[in-house]
Amino acid sequence: MYDYGTFSFDSKAQVLERAKEYWNPDKTQFWTDSGVDLVIDRRQDYFLWDMSGRRLIDMHLNGGTYNLGHRNPELVQAITEGMQYFDVGNHHFPSVARTALAQKLIESAPASLSKVAFGSGGGEAIDIALKSARHAMQRRKIVSIVKAYHGHTGLAVATGDDRFAKLFLADRPDEFVQVPFGDTDAMEQALRGRDVAAVIMETIPATYGFPLPPVGYLEAVKDLCVRYDALYIADEVQTGLMRTGEMWAITKHGIEPDIMVTGKGLSGGMYPITAALLSDRAAQWLEQDGFGHISTFGGAELGCVAAIKTLEITSRPEVRSSVHYIADIFARGLSRIQADHPEWFVGIRQNGVVIGLEFDHPEGAKFVMRELYQNGVWAIFSTLDPRVLQFKPGLLLNRDLCEDVLDRVEVAVGRAKLAATGRR
Repeated sequence: MYDYGTFSFDSKAQVLERAKEYWNPDKTQFWTDSGVDLVIDRRQDYFLWDMSGRRLIDMHLNGGTYNLGHRNPELVQAITEGMQYFDVGNHHFPSVARTALAQKLIESAPASLSKVAFGSGGGEAIDIALKSARHAMQRRKIVSIVKAYHGHTGLAVATGDDRFAKLFLADRPDEFVQVPFGDTDAMEQALRGRDVAAVIMETIPATYGFPLPPVGYLEAVKDLCVRYDALYIADEVQTGLMRTGEMWAITKHGIEPDIMVTGKGLSGGMYPITAALLSDRAAQWLEQDGFGHISTFGGAELGCVAAIKTLEITSRPEVRSSVHYIADIFARGLSRIQADHPEWFVGIRQNGVVIGLEFDHPEGAKFVMRELYQNGVWAIFSTLDPRVLQFKPGLLLNRDLCEDVLDRVEVAVGRAKLAATGRR
């Protein structure tokens, strides 16, 4: 019997059976077929425990949601104390918690940003960003990148890959244009008509396998936005909050976006909260009609408490130093492993602790994922480029755990090569 207080299950098999019946049959079956029969039970720091009791080192972090580890003690304490005073709050009225977090976010952000609109999920924050751009520019057209991913909600899903947009009849090529990543000529062609409200870009496209932007590319896109009068939206949901060694990755390019979106790790995985940070131009609707976007759980006050503590922890000098230290350990360790398997492990894409591992097989990352899972590490393949493993170290890993992970990666990469080539 697995007793969780308000509910219980007899076994892991029962959970999987009922997940297929009541939750998501396709996704549940996909993971079983993939050799990842994970049902997360206990979680703490950078560790997950399956219901079977098997421990995994979490190198996926649910896209960076758990940058500071699972159930970080400082965040648990902040929320526990916050619950003595706060709940979700009332979205209609000024709020001490929302106001405090909005100020902290703006103080942390590029100087171009001045207002904050809150959501409860990343897709909602992207929707706010797109609606804000359309209102400010009085245009409908949005330009994004081929193989982009910005969420699954109404407007956000239309900016991403056709796999998700067409499923829900959300593909609208007259309003949502996509251009290849890294192609400035194609971007200029899309903007030349001066009918675009905004360009939306992940600073490093995560679900596409973390391809690093060519030198000068993001800067060139921003210049084109200025030239052709379109807003620049920086999606920092996965690259923000110190993952690149700076609070916001876009600042490493010297870019001041018109809109910036943050989510996932903003509350340390303890309470849903996301935000769209807006320039004065993009925030005009907040002056005109502040009821233009309403979200009952957007900026929930307990989430604000968690987010304020997350920002405080993340901005500590020792955390910045930790990220650079961890990034260096993995850069050297992964390069050593790659040198032993150069024909199989063909690329390392890294900016801080944003890391993609590229393999010479159309689904190479799936093989590595399975072997890592068997060897006590959880990392996930890139949905839109399964050659690439998304590899996401936490911000607070210690050296021993880094070295432990590298030892396990070395074994898994070798085994995956044999499995992929049918030599096992």
